[in-house]
Amino acid sequence: MTLRTLLLATALATAATPALADKAAETQVLELSKASIALRSVRGPGNETGKVAELYAQALREAGWSADEIEIVPYDDTAYLIATWPGSDPKLGPIVISAHMDVVEADPKDWERDPFTPVVENGLLYGRGASDTKFDAVQAMVAVMELRKAGFRPKRSVVIAYSGDEETTMLTSKVIAERLRNAHLVLNVDGASGTLDEATGQPAYWSWQGAEKVYGDFKLEVTNPGGHSSTPRDENAIAQLSGALMRIGAYRFKPEVNDITRDYFTKAAAFESDPLLAAAMRAFAADPADKAAIAVLRGNPAMIGKIGTTCVPTMIEGGHALNALPQRATGFVNCRIFPGHSKASIIAELKEVADEPALMIEEINPEYVVEAPASPYDKAFVDAATKAVHTAFGEVPIIASQASGASDSMWYRALGVPSYGASGTFTRDSDDYSHGLNERVPIGNIGKSLKYYDVLLRELASK
Repeated sequence: MTLRTLLLATALATAATPALADKAAETQVLELSKASIALRSVRGPGNETGKVAELYAQALREAGWSADEIEIVPYDDTAYLIATWPGSDPKLGPIVISAHMDVVEADPKDWERDPFTPVVENGLLYGRGASDTKFDAVQAMVAVMELRKAGFRPKRSVVIAYSGDEETTMLTSKVIAERLRNAHLVLNVDGASGTLDEATGQPAYWSWQGAEKVYGDFKLEVTNPGGHSSTPRDENAIAQLSGALMRIGAYRFKPEVNDITRDYFTKAAAFESDPLLAAAMRAFAADPADKAAIAVLRGNPAMIGKIGTTCVPTMIEGGHALNALPQRATGFVNCRIFPGHSKASIIAELKEVADEPALMIEEINPEYVVEAPASPYDKAFVDAATKAVHTAFGEVPIIASQASGASDSMWYRALGVPSYGASGTFTRDSDDYSHGLNERVPIGNIGKSLKYYDVLLRELASK
């Protein structure tokens, strides 16, 4: 007996009611999430992303997908999944549900709980990938499965497209976007789009993501002839690089807003419990040169990335012997670039800030990222999302937002395909531990999230 069959049999044995059928779907979300978290889908030796894809594919087959509607494509040491629910009008572009199956590395020695042994405590699901983004991927997938079982017939095809290396090279992300460049729009469920009130735990507001900052990794290097450490010279590669990195680390790029971030600061301020921070958000939206508001926002880790480009040193290496002057010192700086600025312009600004003539700066792995514009404001999407959120969670405010990190959306946007962050998960800001220790996600709203996806997909796939 399959897991899905067992869950349904248990529910139907109790009472054949719609509520219990929904409860079975909620149970399936949690069990599939746990099963996928237990698979170590990390790039490198032992990568189990392909097993995650097979886990999801098996669930889809049990829900009615035929073998020719599901593809698992191996790629390097990973794999990606594309599952198509054909619509009645093949001429229309599909609705794509985007997420990723891979996760960042996690060392069990650093965690309070083993990162690849999922556990539920106090209403939270813990484990690597819980919030980024296996739970979201499963929740959206189960919602589509429930729609199909309920007899809904989409006019547009609905495509589940899950990449296998979003956290590293993003090469499968690029391949998937190329294959689906005829899509009508993309719903990227990577990450939570709903915010819970810190005190009450109730939904405070929901935001859709229409843009994201451009990701860039840059190598900074100083080279010297080297020599014996007993005869030091004024030029020392490590010292020169260190000075440059110190200046870059202390530098703050010019704060700025666009239509999306202005909307966010203006509306989200109403739900900020700290009156000083709320006032700063409103003041910054009105005047991005307001020094007092900038100072407050820069002092908040959740806000500093929203007000402009950020560049931070992340790695260093250098020297070749304890008793020798260094011949080479290398540092790496990660930048999240506010839309509208090219990476070339950021390199030029970093060079000026570093103020070190011997320093060379170059972008590394440029093939892993792409510069992409914001998605256009789509009234049909916003109206559908608003209806879905309000139906499932009540009359919570809807706010536009811009992501600080790179996601699969950038590959679609670069091809002119609108992509919107639109997860049905709500979480507290204080529970955001994506990429960090003890990653977690609340599981109390699974039923409401499934309802959200049901309404959203019915609206978008029917037109």
